[in-house]
Amino acid sequence: MKKAAVLLALLFAAGAPAHAQDEPRNRFASTEVASERFEVGALAVERHGRRGTPMILIPGLASGSWVWQDAIRTFRDDHVLYVVTLPGFDGRAPIAGNMLDEVQKSLHQLIDSRKLARPVLVGHSLGGTLAIAIAAQHPNLAGGVVSIDGLPVFPGTEDMPPEQRPQLASGIMRRMAGLTPAAFAGQQQQYMRSIGVVDMARADELAKLTARSDPAATVQYMAAVMAQDLRPGLPQITAPVLVLAPFLELDATDPSAGMASKVGYYTELMSGTPKLSVVGIPGARHFAMIDQPQRVTDAIRAFLKSR
Repeated sequence: MKKAAVLLALLFAAGAPAHAQDEPRNRFASTEVASERFEVGALAVERHGRRGTPMILIPGLASGSWVWQDAIRTFRDDHVLYVVTLPGFDGRAPIAGNMLDEVQKSLHQLIDSRKLARPVLVGHSLGGTLAIAIAAQHPNLAGGVVSIDGLPVFPGTEDMPPEQRPQLASGIMRRMAGLTPAAFAGQQQQYMRSIGVVDMARADELAKLTARSDPAATVQYMAAVMAQDLRPGLPQITAPVLVLAPFLELDATDPSAGMASKVGYYTELMSGTPKLSVVGIPGARHFAMIDQPQRVTDAIRAFLKSR
């Protein structure tokens, strides 16, 4: 529970950002031109590439397609990429009801409507958790799962009794009710500087992008993830699964616990997954694809070849 408490405190700590006038173009914003843009259910979708095994790229909490720009450049020549943005994120309006459930339905709808034959689901954080959920609930849909620091249960809550999870989610919703955009932007900056990425200048630029998301929607997704535990469904996954575990020695609470320890912890949380690989990404925080893009794309490429 200590890890969960620390993460929540950092994610939702009070603070307000400093705003500059006429800020220059954000160097991490989306720049790759999509071949097609469309909507499926609750999702906005960009398509890149024309041939090869289809891949669905799912961003994490408060993120948009900008988080996948390096992956798009790397894989679009050999794969058809469908990059999704969730409602409430990256300037998109939230929708009524349980957004997490609607997003899962929409991902299923995307696969069906585009007749995608066992696509590889690639997700970061919340997106990785969604990819694991789809593969567990619909084993015949996914041809592979890559999760970058996204797990079936929120780290630090794995020993929590099931009946306490709704209470935890409700507490998050109550605590963050009425969060203003200015306070949310300040929180995003602090989160990016402490947990998001290694470089502080990069963290500040990325925080400006995550701050484009709807604060209430972000809290709702966070509460929904904290309330669920997908581990009972892991044995149902038939596709191979790769989990990437970022590790930064500077952040280790126990000096004797290296990357092998974190890989072991993630492997334990994924216990029961039939075809599982957990690979550590050194020199990276939560947004490993930003801190270590080459290591992340190399790991994904090796996974695609080994399926």
